[in-house]
Amino acid sequence: MLRKKIIQTPDAPAAIGTYSQAVRVGETVYLSGQIGLDPSTMQMVEGIEAQIHRVFRNLRAVSSAADSSFDDLVKLNVYLTDLGHFAKVNEIMADYFRQPYPARAAVGVAALPRGALVEMDGVLVVQD
Repeated sequence: MLRKKIIQTPDAPAAIGTYSQAVRVGETVYLSGQIGLDPSTMQMVEGIEAQIHRVFRNLRAVSSAADSSFDDLVKLNVYLTDLGHFAKVNEIMADYFRQPYPARAAVGVAALPRGALVEMDGVLVVQD
């Protein structure tokens, strides 16, 4: 029987609701959505570029806490309040990922928590 393991790290923002930063079941880790909150202050960073970088750093911290890395990311979901920022996501993503890239979806949304401009979640597949 597969058991779920809750992943938690102080290097990413604490959950601001009824969820975990990530949950591992077997070889799969489900990363909760991250927005551009600085984990040390729990304040939103300013501007789309800073928020995209902060989101990737937050996701990377949770991945690391799951004894994993972006090399194990198989699916990334990107939520943007302005799809005009999608090119900036692509540009910055190249700083954090190398080929082969994960599968990805980008979705335009009306609003995100705390007035965020971007949110991302993902799925890792890891092997012990």
